[in-house]
Amino acid sequence: MEMIVCAKQVPDPEAPPATFKVDPSTNKVVPPPGVPPVISTFDEIAVEAALRVKDGKGGKITVLSLGNNLVRDVVKKPLAMGADQLVLLEDQAYEDGDSWSTAYALAMAVKKIGQFDIIFCGRQAADWDAGQVGIGIAEILGIPVVTLVKKVDVADGKLTVERMVADGHEIVEVPTPCVLTITNEFGEPRYAPLKGIMKAAKIQPTVWKPADIEVDASQIGAQGRRAKLGKLFQPVKVGKCEIIEGEDVAEAAANLAVKLREAKVI
Repeated sequence: MEMIVCAKQVPDPEAPPATFKVDPSTNKVVPPPGVPPVISTFDEIAVEAALRVKDGKGGKITVLSLGNNLVRDVVKKPLAMGADQLVLLEDQAYEDGDSWSTAYALAMAVKKIGQFDIIFCGRQAADWDAGQVGIGIAEILGIPVVTLVKKVDVADGKLTVERMVADGHEIVEVPTPCVLTITNEFGEPRYAPLKGIMKAAKIQPTVWKPADIEVDASQIGAQGRRAKLGKLFQPVKVGKCEIIEGEDVAEAAANLAVKLREAKVI
């Protein structure tokens, strides 16, 4: 099986909320100082999904990551877990894209890679939570996509996948090539062993600029956006607490009922 996994570098979602800041003049998140980025949680699970297929059926896993000034120790984590090759779309032109321009650049990179059976993506990125890039890649490439996948079985060139739905799950058969977006119900990603970390350190990623994937800068990144971000801000949370008292429990309960009626809660 020839597999491609799309993995995104994001700010660490486990960082303390107080460390996150928004620059209102540029509508951008200011990276938390002293907190290194990580691979998006759902993308790590997508790597795990590809590794399980490789464990059972063999094959090769190419990891594809897009951005600028990517931290090598971060984007090499899938290699440490067991992936075989890392391709970076790394250039200033790729910055500040929306779901469409990101999906377009990744799809063009997939075309350059050539032969593949499955593209794995996380169900959504841990920073924007849009959940659109994997679907966009499939649409641009003209291949099937199954979302929210929690289990993958491969047999006779076809995939049988179990996907989450609102009230349970459903089983879908899909031909290859295809795109699968993997949900967290798939299971925890494996730890990278020391041997894998040492091996990953020796692997040099392939870096592709826009010209390498034959796209114009006007089609990717900020210039290729089809959605305009109106405002990015941190919500202000205001809390108010009022203590309801009474001579005894019954009176306190009656006073509470009066307050709730005044507030039109009951």
